[in-house]
Amino acid sequence: MRPALPTLHAITDERVARRPDLERAAAALAAGAPGLALHARGHTLTGLEHYHLAVRLRATASARLFVNDRLDVALAAGADGVQLGAGSLDAGEARRLGPSWLVGRSVHSVADARAARAAGADYLVAGPVFATATHPGATPLGIDGLRAVVAVGLPVIAIGGVTAERIGELRAAGARGAAAIRSLWDAADPAAAARAMGDALER
Repeated sequence: MRPALPTLHAITDERVARRPDLERAAAALAAGAPGLALHARGHTLTGLEHYHLAVRLRATASARLFVNDRLDVALAAGADGVQLGAGSLDAGEARRLGPSWLVGRSVHSVADARAARAAGADYLVAGPVFATATHPGATPLGIDGLRAVVAVGLPVIAIGGVTAERIGELRAAGARGAAAIRSLWDAADPAAAARAMGDALER
């Protein structure tokens, strides 16, 4: 039986992955939001760099480790879950490698969401919901688009321009949880930022 899906997800990028204080920042985030999911993600990282990132995040014992795209890294690092992108294996193939994994798919449309559900994904990461510096050229889903993805029937983690102040409307649209990069990792007080988001998700 697979574990419950965390509601708050802190996702790295290449910049975060190379921070010398990564373990300290990850521990602070986890202290602010118990049960936090930490995602080892970095599109341009080598396999070895991605593995080292996952191992560094894995050291945060109170958090759950998810690995984006790299199933070999997820296996080697003992991940709790994986998040698959457009170029990854489908959810069913991933589950054969890690039967206990929570398997998610990044989606940007209702069509993507339906395909992910048909392939056996456990959850969706949908976005960007709002405009975001991480994907400056992407057209945001908006709240109506998010609501349409939620209607497909899988638990949805909203991403893209997410802040604690916006979580109320994401929850009202049906999102199970939220994910962020900058709002969490770049916060002056990561524990407080994670706590604010976690508290908003619990309301």
